[in-house]
Order: sequence, then C-alpha cells, then structure tokens
Amino acid sequence: MNRVCEHLGAKYPIVQAPMGWIARSQLASAVSEAGGMGIIETSSGETEACQAEILKMREMTDKPFGVNLPILFLRDKAMLDFVCESGVKFVTTSAGSPAKFVGPLKEAGIIVYHAVPTVEAAVKCADAGVDGLVVEGAEGGGFKNPEEVSTLVLLQAIRAAVDIPLIAAGGICDGKGMAAAFALGAEGVQMGTRFVSCAESPVHDNYKNAIVNASESGTWVLNKKASPCIRALKTERTAKIYEDGLMPADTFSNILDLYFGGDMEASVGLAGQTVGLIDRVKPVKEIIDETVAEFFEITTRLGACATARSFGLAFCG
Repeated sequence: MNRVCEHLGAKYPIVQAPMGWIARSQLASAVSEAGGMGIIETSSGETEACQAEILKMREMTDKPFGVNLPILFLRDKAMLDFVCESGVKFVTTSAGSPAKFVGPLKEAGIIVYHAVPTVEAAVKCADAGVDGLVVEGAEGGGFKNPEEVSTLVLLQAIRAAVDIPLIAAGGICDGKGMAAAFALGAEGVQMGTRFVSCAESPVHDNYKNAIVNASESGTWVLNKKASPCIRALKTERTAKIYEDGLMPADTFSNILDLYFGGDMEASVGLAGQTVGLIDRVKPVKEIIDETVAEFFEITTRLGACATARSFGLAFCG
C-alpha cells in the first residue's frame, strides 16, 4: 500500500499546492473530484474567508481534501482550532516548527505532513512526530530556501535520513516528474505551478498565459539575502528586484491585482521552473489523468528494463 495514498484517502498521491488566495474551493474541489488531494490555503491571512472556503468544500465535493497551516503567518489559534473541529483529516504545516501543532492536530485525528527544504528540518520534524513530509526542492515557485538544493538531490538525502512518507514538491508537473520522484524515494507529488495555470484556477488569464509562454529559464530566485526568498516569473518588476538583490517592503501589496486583475507588473507572479514544461491551459481532470497514465507508462517500461536486465528498454522519449 502506498503510504501517502493511505494518509490522503485520495485515489491518487497527487497533491495541489496551497497557494495563497488561489488554493480555495474552486480549484481544490476540482482537484479532489479528479482523484487528487485539493488543499485549502490559509497563508492569505483572511481567517474568516478561509474558514468559509473549508466549509464550502463540503458542498462542492464528497472527496477528501486538506488544509495548509503556515505557522509563522497565523495570528492566533483561531484557524488551528477551527481545523481541529472541522472534520478535516489531512493537514500540511509549513513556515515554522510544527512541534506545537502536531499534538492538537493528531488529537483531532488529523494526519500531519510538514513542508521542509533541508535534511536538518526533515529530521527535526520526524522527531516531532509528523506523519510525513513535503520535500520542497529549489525548482518550485513561491517561498524558497535561499541555499538552493534541487528536488533531485534533496529527496535522496532526506530519504536516507528518515523513513516516513515523502511527498515531492518542486519541478514536477507531469508523469515524468512523478516517476522520477518515486525513483528517488517519494510516495507522492505536489504540484503548484501546473495547477495555477489550469482551467479551473481562479487567476487571471494573463497569469496563466505568462506561465504557458515562459521558457525553462523564465523564473528568478529573488531576495536571497533577506526574507522571504521567492521564485517568481521574469517580468520588468522582478528584473529590477533581481538586479537590486532585495525586494521592496511593498512587493506583495498589490498581489491581488496580479492574480485576479491580470496586471503582471503589479507584484510578483510566483511560479516554478516547470513553466518551461507547461505549454497549454488544461482542465484539472486532464492534467491528473495524463499524469497518472504517463507515470504508469514510464514505470512499466522501467519494470520491463529491470526484468530483462537491459538498459535499452528504459528509453522514455
């Protein structure tokens, strides 16, 4: 049994990333309905709105879904208490130590995975009692570890250090990436940029098209000498931040004008390096179905390679 599937309760071990303001019921319910794991964000800080979105999920799908709790961004215990009482069965925590959250969440019968960017953090979280980890490689969009370590390396290093289930995040948008992640020790994958640019995503078409039209080098890691360090799309605004080395304090002030108004210079459009692999806006179900089919096509071919002890059968082009 795949441990991630068992924890999620979903058909497939494919998790939608908890993007602020974006990962709400419209997107999350579509992911859950397609067999993946939709996640409701709370990083926007809009406590009442996010609580309403969690309740709305019950009306939109009878499939499993989860909630993300970004520890450093929570002003008080309101969201934690609400989630513990909501009946949600899966939570990802991030942005801080999960030590004080694990107890209340597990007492409420909730499976807890924590997002980690380093081996040291992974070991500490495993010792704190989390059920699994979301391993965040440098290829992913959004908030990043300024000391960039790729998913390729990070997964192997963390798998060697802990024996709990791992969900790979960063650089994955299809079945090829999923198969590679499983080969490195993951039992599930998380996709953000792929779902931001899907048909059901609530963001403006300008944002989706910017992702679709970007090349593999279409993002920058910004603000590496301060906090937060992020990966975002290349624009005139991000070019200046990249050259200056630091983000202005008001960088995120008009983020909603970018997300939902389509002004790509109003803020920074968070995105991962998979922008170079995404060439079309697709419905969530098509994305998940294609990912699963491609995953099994590749793993079947590799299984035949192993059986025949022949490298010639491994070609996946």
